[in-house]
Amino acid sequence: MGFKNFRIHVVIRVLLIVASSFLFAYLIRYTEYSISAVILGFIIVYQVYALVSFVETTNRKLTGFLQSIKHADFSSSFTDHGLGKSFDELNNAFNEVIQEFRKYRSEREEHLNYLFTVIQHVSIGIIAFKDDGIIDQYNQAVLKLFKIKNIRHLNDLAVVKADLPARLHHLKAGDKTLVKLFIDDEILQIAVNATQFRMRGQDFTLISLQNIHNELEEKEIESWQKLIRVLTHEIMNSITPISSLAGTVKDILIAEENDGSYRLGSLDDEQVETVHSALSTISKRTQGLLNFVEIYRNLTRIPKPNFRYFKVADLFVNAELLIRPKTEMFQIECECIVKPENLMITADPDLIDQVIINLLLNAMDAVQTSEHPKISLIASEINGRIKIEVRDNGTGIKPDIMDKIFMPFFTSKKHGSGIGLSLSRQIMHLHKGTISVKSKPDEGSVFTLLF
Repeated sequence: MGFKNFRIHVVIRVLLIVASSFLFAYLIRYTEYSISAVILGFIIVYQVYALVSFVETTNRKLTGFLQSIKHADFSSSFTDHGLGKSFDELNNAFNEVIQEFRKYRSEREEHLNYLFTVIQHVSIGIIAFKDDGIIDQYNQAVLKLFKIKNIRHLNDLAVVKADLPARLHHLKAGDKTLVKLFIDDEILQIAVNATQFRMRGQDFTLISLQNIHNELEEKEIESWQKLIRVLTHEIMNSITPISSLAGTVKDILIAEENDGSYRLGSLDDEQVETVHSALSTISKRTQGLLNFVEIYRNLTRIPKPNFRYFKVADLFVNAELLIRPKTEMFQIECECIVKPENLMITADPDLIDQVIINLLLNAMDAVQTSEHPKISLIASEINGRIKIEVRDNGTGIKPDIMDKIFMPFFTSKKHGSGIGLSLSRQIMHLHKGTISVKSKPDEGSVFTLLF
């Protein structure tokens, strides 16, 4: 039909149905026209069906549009000719939406390609897997790290190390671990970090793997060098005077004869006093060296933590009671703040008490010259982790020794042993926690324990 408007189509079809109905009513009155009446009846039924189908054109278009979106089929287009302006506007709207979806999908695919390229380019191994262990995504760095050709399931990593699939599968969000591997006679120290996310109604675990063996070796060598320097310095401080005094005593006590033999020389009172003083000094220095070795042995034999669940406030009360005599003697203000007041912690109270006491004693030494000496113990909870701070307004720590204060036997005090902070760091490590410090000269220091 050549009609140009949907409304005209509908009106014409209705008029034809009405006219056919009148004609049908006329014909049915006469028996001689019964065959014509039956044929006309079928024609009327068809006209009604055609009219309903024509009117439902919009519904079919909408259904087709929604089906295209449902199945992500954006190749469809909607066009009609001769149905009027309203249908042209509807088709244009459908086509514009389809075009926007097509553009969005193209941008998303470009973004996914970009992310895939970035993931493949980074040198850190990345693996994303489902709860059942099926690997959804990985990069080439993983294959290069483990020296394998392909992985589809975590169990495929059993060829690298038998327990590796289980260790990776049991990782939870935020977990960190270190895995030691031997691949082709090469030692790998793999730092593993895990996170979790949900996508398409499924839970995924994303882990990153980085070989830090070289970095650990460098740090280990650096630590050994620092420790050896400290040990050498301490031992030389004791051995040098012992050697010198031993030589002095030998010269005083032993006399050499002309024939090369030795005899005990005669001593006057002054020489006897000198020998006595030298031997006393040798004895003290030897005992000091033995004490140094014993302290070193104690530093390497920290007991395993006996974890308990207790109030942080109780920890602060015990620590404050222990240092109260000194704080009152030196008129040092000591405040304890716990937020919230019923804050609980899981730790070994005896070991953590030792850490707190070490930090408090250091703080008391630091505030000796302050005009209004003050020490603060502050506990709080941040992002599910317990933070304990020991603050002071003392002399602070010089920047050039900030990186040395946790070294064993390093001390800036005249009578310090240099193991307090090193011991504290080892205790915090046993608690899977950290100890850090911030300090400014003449403004004070803040030591932070994070559990």
